[in-house]
Amino acid sequence: MKIIITWLLFIGVIAVNALANILPINGYNTGQISAFYPNAFVPAGFTFSIWGVIYLLLLSYTIGFTFYSFKRQQHPKAFIFIERINTYFLLTCVFNMSWIVAWHYLQIELSVLIMLLFLSTLIQLFLKTKSMANDLSLTQRFILQTPFIVYFGWISVATIANITALLVAYKWTALSIAPIYWSAAMILIAIVLALLMVKKFQVVSFTLVVAWALWGIYNAQGPAAPILARLTAAGIGLLITAVLFRLIQNFRDSRMA
Repeated sequence: MKIIITWLLFIGVIAVNALANILPINGYNTGQISAFYPNAFVPAGFTFSIWGVIYLLLLSYTIGFTFYSFKRQQHPKAFIFIERINTYFLLTCVFNMSWIVAWHYLQIELSVLIMLLFLSTLIQLFLKTKSMANDLSLTQRFILQTPFIVYFGWISVATIANITALLVAYKWTALSIAPIYWSAAMILIAIVLALLMVKKFQVVSFTLVVAWALWGIYNAQGPAAPILARLTAAGIGLLITAVLFRLIQNFRDSRMA
Protein backbone atom coordinates (compact mmCIF):
# COMPACT_ATOMS: atom_id res chain seq x y z
CA MET A 1 0.00 0.00 0.00
CA LYS A 2 2.84 2.43 0.83
CA ILE A 3 4.32 1.86 -2.61
CA ILE A 4 0.99 2.57 -4.33
CA ILE A 5 0.41 5.76 -2.32
CA THR A 6 3.95 6.95 -3.03
CA TRP A 7 3.55 6.43 -6.77
CA LEU A 8 0.08 8.01 -6.85
CA LEU A 9 1.26 11.17 -5.10
CA PHE A 10 4.38 11.44 -7.24
CA ILE A 11 2.31 11.06 -10.42
CA GLY A 12 -0.18 13.56 -8.99
CA VAL A 13 2.60 16.15 -8.63
CA ILE A 14 3.69 15.66 -12.22
CA ALA A 15 0.09 15.81 -13.48
CA VAL A 16 -0.90 18.93 -11.51
CA ASN A 17 2.23 20.83 -12.56
CA ALA A 18 1.70 19.82 -16.18
CA LEU A 19 -1.97 20.82 -16.14
CA ALA A 20 -1.06 24.14 -14.52
CA ASN A 21 0.41 25.18 -17.86
CA ILE A 22 -1.46 22.94 -20.31
CA LEU A 23 -5.01 23.88 -19.29
CA PRO A 24 -3.90 26.30 -17.75
CA ILE A 25 -5.43 26.26 -14.24
CA ASN A 26 -7.70 29.31 -13.72
CA GLY A 27 -6.72 30.59 -17.15
CA TYR A 28 -3.15 31.55 -16.27
CA ASN A 29 0.11 29.70 -16.60
CA THR A 30 2.58 29.86 -13.74
CA GLY A 31 4.82 32.43 -15.42
CA GLN A 32 1.93 34.78 -16.19
CA ILE A 33 1.02 34.89 -12.51
CA SER A 34 4.62 35.69 -11.57
CA ALA A 35 4.34 38.71 -13.87
CA PHE A 36 1.51 40.03 -11.66
CA TYR A 37 4.10 40.61 -8.92
CA PRO A 38 7.09 42.19 -10.73
CA ASN A 39 10.26 42.34 -8.65
CA ALA A 40 14.01 42.16 -9.12
CA PHE A 41 14.35 38.71 -7.53
CA VAL A 42 12.64 36.88 -10.41
CA PRO A 43 15.14 34.81 -12.45
CA ALA A 44 15.14 34.27 -16.21
CA GLY A 45 12.67 31.74 -17.56
CA PHE A 46 15.34 29.16 -18.42
CA THR A 47 16.16 28.88 -14.70
CA PHE A 48 12.93 27.00 -14.08
CA SER A 49 14.19 24.13 -16.21
CA ILE A 50 15.64 22.88 -12.93
CA TRP A 51 12.17 21.44 -12.23
CA GLY A 52 12.91 18.83 -14.88
CA VAL A 53 16.01 17.80 -12.93
CA ILE A 54 14.08 17.76 -9.66
CA TYR A 55 11.32 15.57 -11.07
CA LEU A 56 13.85 13.14 -12.54
CA LEU A 57 15.56 12.92 -9.15
CA LEU A 58 12.23 12.40 -7.40
CA LEU A 59 11.44 9.68 -9.92
CA SER A 60 14.73 8.00 -9.01
CA TYR A 61 13.74 8.20 -5.34
CA THR A 62 10.31 6.71 -6.05
CA ILE A 63 11.89 3.86 -8.01
CA GLY A 64 14.43 3.40 -5.24
CA PHE A 65 11.66 3.36 -2.63
CA THR A 66 9.92 0.61 -4.56
CA PHE A 67 13.10 -1.42 -5.07
CA TYR A 68 14.32 -1.23 -1.47
CA SER A 69 10.85 -1.95 -0.15
CA PHE A 70 10.87 -5.26 -2.04
CA LYS A 71 14.56 -5.93 -1.25
CA ARG A 72 14.48 -4.96 2.42
CA GLN A 73 16.28 -8.13 3.51
CA GLN A 74 19.21 -7.56 1.14
CA HIS A 75 19.41 -3.80 1.85
CA PRO A 76 18.25 -3.26 5.45
CA LYS A 77 19.96 0.12 5.92
CA ALA A 78 18.41 1.57 2.76
CA PHE A 79 15.02 0.22 3.83
CA ILE A 80 15.31 1.84 7.28
CA PHE A 81 16.29 5.08 5.53
CA ILE A 82 13.24 5.20 3.27
CA GLU A 83 10.90 4.09 6.05
CA ARG A 84 11.93 7.10 8.14
CA ILE A 85 11.67 9.72 5.41
CA ASN A 86 8.88 8.62 3.08
CA THR A 87 6.12 10.32 5.08
CA TYR A 88 7.96 13.61 4.60
CA PHE A 89 8.20 12.93 0.88
CA LEU A 90 4.44 12.34 0.71
CA LEU A 91 3.87 15.65 2.53
CA THR A 92 6.05 17.48 0.00
CA CYS A 93 3.87 16.07 -2.77
CA VAL A 94 0.73 17.37 -1.06
CA PHE A 95 2.27 20.81 -0.48
CA ASN A 96 3.58 20.96 -4.06
CA MET A 97 0.12 20.36 -5.52
CA SER A 98 -1.58 22.62 -2.97
CA TRP A 99 0.79 25.46 -3.74
CA ILE A 100 0.07 25.22 -7.47
CA VAL A 101 -3.67 25.50 -6.83
CA ALA A 102 -3.30 28.43 -4.40
CA TRP A 103 -0.91 30.26 -6.73
CA HIS A 104 -3.07 29.82 -9.81
CA TYR A 105 -6.16 31.03 -7.98
CA LEU A 106 -4.19 34.12 -6.91
CA GLN A 107 -4.33 33.27 -3.21
CA ILE A 108 -0.93 34.83 -2.54
CA GLU A 109 -1.17 34.72 1.28
CA LEU A 110 -2.20 31.07 1.24
CA SER A 111 0.57 30.26 -1.23
CA VAL A 112 3.16 31.72 1.17
CA LEU A 113 1.76 29.71 4.08
CA ILE A 114 1.88 26.51 2.02
CA MET A 115 5.40 27.31 0.83
CA LEU A 116 6.59 27.78 4.42
CA LEU A 117 5.09 24.40 5.37
CA PHE A 118 6.71 22.92 2.26
CA LEU A 119 10.09 24.34 3.25
CA SER A 120 9.72 23.22 6.88
CA THR A 121 8.98 19.68 5.72
CA LEU A 122 12.07 19.62 3.50
CA ILE A 123 14.18 20.93 6.38
CA GLN A 124 12.95 18.08 8.60
CA LEU A 125 13.53 15.59 5.80
CA PHE A 126 17.05 16.92 5.22
CA LEU A 127 17.97 16.70 8.90
CA LYS A 128 16.76 13.10 9.05
CA THR A 129 18.60 12.06 5.90
CA LYS A 130 21.80 13.78 7.01
CA SER A 131 22.11 11.70 10.15
CA MET A 132 21.39 8.41 8.37
CA ALA A 133 23.14 8.90 5.02
CA ASN A 134 26.52 7.67 6.27
CA ASP A 135 25.07 4.16 6.45
CA LEU A 136 24.30 4.17 2.72
CA SER A 137 26.48 3.44 -0.29
CA LEU A 138 27.35 6.27 -2.69
CA THR A 139 24.72 5.05 -5.18
CA GLN A 140 22.07 4.79 -2.49
CA ARG A 141 22.83 8.32 -1.28
CA PHE A 142 22.48 9.65 -4.82
CA ILE A 143 19.14 7.90 -5.36
CA LEU A 144 17.61 8.43 -1.92
CA GLN A 145 19.19 11.59 -0.48
CA THR A 146 20.36 13.86 -3.31
CA PRO A 147 16.82 14.45 -4.68
CA PHE A 148 15.81 16.10 -1.43
CA ILE A 149 18.93 18.22 -1.10
CA VAL A 150 18.32 19.65 -4.60
CA TYR A 151 14.61 20.04 -3.80
CA PHE A 152 15.46 21.78 -0.52
CA GLY A 153 17.82 24.18 -2.29
CA TRP A 154 15.27 25.19 -4.91
CA ILE A 155 12.36 25.53 -2.49
CA SER A 156 14.54 27.71 -0.24
CA VAL A 157 14.99 30.09 -3.17
CA ALA A 158 11.31 29.76 -4.14
CA THR A 159 10.24 30.66 -0.60
CA ILE A 160 12.22 33.89 -0.76
CA ALA A 161 10.66 34.63 -4.16
CA ASN A 162 7.16 33.84 -2.89
CA ILE A 163 7.55 36.16 0.12
CA THR A 164 8.93 38.87 -2.17
CA ALA A 165 5.84 38.49 -4.39
CA LEU A 166 3.63 38.89 -1.31
CA LEU A 167 5.41 42.12 -0.37
CA VAL A 168 4.89 43.39 -3.92
CA ALA A 169 1.20 42.47 -3.76
CA TYR A 170 0.90 44.43 -0.50
CA LYS A 171 2.88 47.35 -1.99
CA TRP A 172 5.06 47.14 1.10
CA THR A 173 7.55 50.03 1.31
CA ALA A 174 8.86 49.74 4.84
CA LEU A 175 11.60 52.27 5.68
CA SER A 176 11.13 53.67 2.15
CA ILE A 177 13.90 51.41 0.85
CA ALA A 178 13.88 51.01 -2.93
CA PRO A 179 12.64 47.60 -4.15
CA ILE A 180 15.96 46.88 -5.84
CA TYR A 181 17.72 47.07 -2.47
CA TRP A 182 15.19 44.70 -0.94
CA SER A 183 15.95 42.30 -3.76
CA ALA A 184 19.66 42.73 -3.08
CA ALA A 185 19.02 41.86 0.57
CA MET A 186 17.10 38.72 -0.45
CA ILE A 187 19.97 37.70 -2.74
CA LEU A 188 22.42 38.14 0.12
CA ILE A 189 20.26 35.93 2.33
CA ALA A 190 20.29 33.21 -0.35
CA ILE A 191 24.08 33.46 -0.69
CA VAL A 192 24.70 33.28 3.06
CA LEU A 193 22.31 30.32 3.40
CA ALA A 194 24.10 28.42 0.61
CA LEU A 195 27.51 29.10 2.17
CA LEU A 196 26.31 27.88 5.55
CA MET A 197 24.93 24.69 4.01
CA VAL A 198 28.16 23.81 2.23
CA LYS A 199 30.31 24.70 5.24
CA LYS A 200 28.23 23.20 8.06
CA PHE A 201 26.56 20.25 6.30
CA GLN A 202 28.94 19.71 3.34
CA VAL A 203 26.05 19.64 0.85
CA VAL A 204 27.40 20.66 -2.52
CA SER A 205 24.19 20.15 -4.51
CA PHE A 206 22.23 22.66 -2.38
CA THR A 207 24.85 25.33 -3.02
CA LEU A 208 24.93 24.60 -6.75
CA VAL A 209 21.15 25.03 -6.92
CA VAL A 210 21.41 28.48 -5.33
CA ALA A 211 24.23 29.38 -7.73
CA TRP A 212 21.95 28.36 -10.62
CA ALA A 213 19.19 30.61 -9.27
CA LEU A 214 21.67 33.51 -9.00
CA TRP A 215 22.68 32.93 -12.62
CA GLY A 216 19.02 33.21 -13.58
CA ILE A 217 18.64 36.47 -11.63
CA TYR A 218 21.84 37.80 -13.19
CA ASN A 219 20.46 37.20 -16.68
CA ALA A 220 16.99 38.55 -15.96
CA GLN A 221 17.76 41.54 -13.74
CA GLY A 222 21.43 42.31 -14.30
CA PRO A 223 21.11 44.31 -17.54
CA ALA A 224 18.76 46.83 -15.91
CA ALA A 225 20.29 46.78 -12.41
CA PRO A 226 24.11 46.88 -12.28
CA ILE A 227 24.11 46.44 -8.49
CA LEU A 228 22.27 43.13 -8.85
CA ALA A 229 24.54 42.08 -11.70
CA ARG A 230 27.62 42.65 -9.53
CA LEU A 231 26.05 41.02 -6.47
CA THR A 232 24.85 37.89 -8.27
CA ALA A 233 28.15 37.53 -10.18
CA ALA A 234 30.11 37.83 -6.93
CA GLY A 235 27.72 35.38 -5.25
CA ILE A 236 28.11 32.81 -8.03
CA GLY A 237 31.90 33.09 -7.84
CA LEU A 238 31.86 32.73 -4.06
CA LEU A 239 29.55 29.71 -4.11
CA ILE A 240 31.47 27.90 -6.85
CA THR A 241 34.70 28.51 -4.94
CA ALA A 242 33.14 27.13 -1.75
CA VAL A 243 31.94 24.06 -3.67
CA LEU A 244 35.39 23.44 -5.15
CA PHE A 245 37.03 23.71 -1.72
CA ARG A 246 34.50 21.24 -0.31
CA LEU A 247 35.07 18.76 -3.16
CA ILE A 248 38.85 19.00 -2.69
CA GLN A 249 38.44 18.45 1.05
CA ASN A 250 36.17 15.46 0.45
CA PHE A 251 38.73 13.99 -1.92
CA ARG A 252 41.53 14.44 0.62
CA ASP A 253 39.40 12.90 3.36
CA SER A 254 38.62 9.88 1.17
CA ARG A 255 42.34 9.40 0.42
CA MET A 256 43.17 9.45 4.11
CA ALA A 257 40.37 7.08 5.12
